[in-house]
Amino acid sequence: MDYDNTNSGVLFKNDKQGNEKRPDYKGSIDVNGTEYWLSSWIKDGQKGKFMSLSVQPKDEQPKTQNDSPPAPSDESIPF
Repeated sequence: MDYDNTNSGVLFKNDKQGNEKRPDYKGSIDVNGTEYWLSSWIKDGQKGKFMSLSVQPKDEQPKTQNDSPPAPSDESIPF
């Protein structure tokens, strides 16, 4: 039996690899049948800790500050 993941998501603790600008948590979410990458940073505010979120379509590579750009695909190489 398949589980219906529509309108739900998951976050996993992220290895920041020494880069504090990378998300604290990364995962994915399904909204009305469309898949998205989900990133979260834990921040301190006036009322205490909170989570800041970023959502990007799954057809794009997840982007985070100071991450390397995605490698070119074979189709973009001219030979």
